Amino acid sequence: MKRRHLLALILLSIIFITTESCREDEGPNIFTVEDDKELGMQLNQEIENNPQEYPLMEPAQYPNAYMHLRRIRDSIINTGLVDYQDEFVWEVNLLQNDTVLNAFAAPGGYLYFYTGLIKYLENEAEFAGVMGHEMAHAAERHSTQRLTKVYGIQVLLAIVLGEDPGTIAQIAADLASGLVVLAFSRDNEYEADEFAVRYLYETSYDARGVAGFFEKLEGSPRPPEFLSTHPSPENRVDEIMQIWQNLGGKTGNYYEESFTLFKNSLP
Repeated sequence: MKRRHLLALILLSIIFITTESCREDEGPNIFTVEDDKELGMQLNQEIENNPQEYPLMEPAQYPNAYMHLRRIRDSIINTGLVDYQDEFVWEVNLLQNDTVLNAFAAPGGYLYFYTGLIKYLENEAEFAGVMGHEMAHAAERHSTQRLTKVYGIQVLLAIVLGEDPGTIAQIAADLASGLVVLAFSRDNEYEADEFAVRYLYETSYDARGVAGFFEKLEGSPRPPEFLSTHPSPENRVDEIMQIWQNLGGKTGNYYEESFTLFKNSLP
């Protein structure tokens, strides 16, 4: 990226700050789609280069697991509802840690799912709901919006320009851990839930599966730490069910058997 691009982005940020209507708690996102892709690629490289911290499962070693993962991704992409479906990479990855109930999205469509989360769920519609939620965070560009608020415009621009390699490691660690400081806002979470329901509604999945993860968390004595700043599971289930009803209340499939095959393909 050339220096004049940096100047253009700074000028663009001034225009956005003074003219764009945006949520007060989020602020404007001054990054371009290309910047999302560049930042996501750098984060993905950081994760790939640190297997001790990020235990990525190699597709060549677990072909059946990745076959299921990509099949579920494609069912959502093929709805035609996912923004930037052709521009972003939509690369799905598995992280081997059965104690972590987490999934996260990096800018540009890089998605990561811990085995602990997959094994915690009961059917494929629930997992497709989680995947749809993470895809919505990337497609609606919540990631760069949130990162801009946490780290500041100058820091992220320096990363995109390759001038601050140290911070990229910190961002990757924060994303993977679901650290509270990078937690998406409540508006972002509700929006990602809504998009996930809309995605699944256009597939053969039952869109109520989006609520499955949160239903399992209701009353849990030790919910994951990253949920501490999010809407309560009960509220999210209510919102998801209302969206599903507003769309027409169509009944779909949960695919327990295929999800069992998916889980059995994991170590």
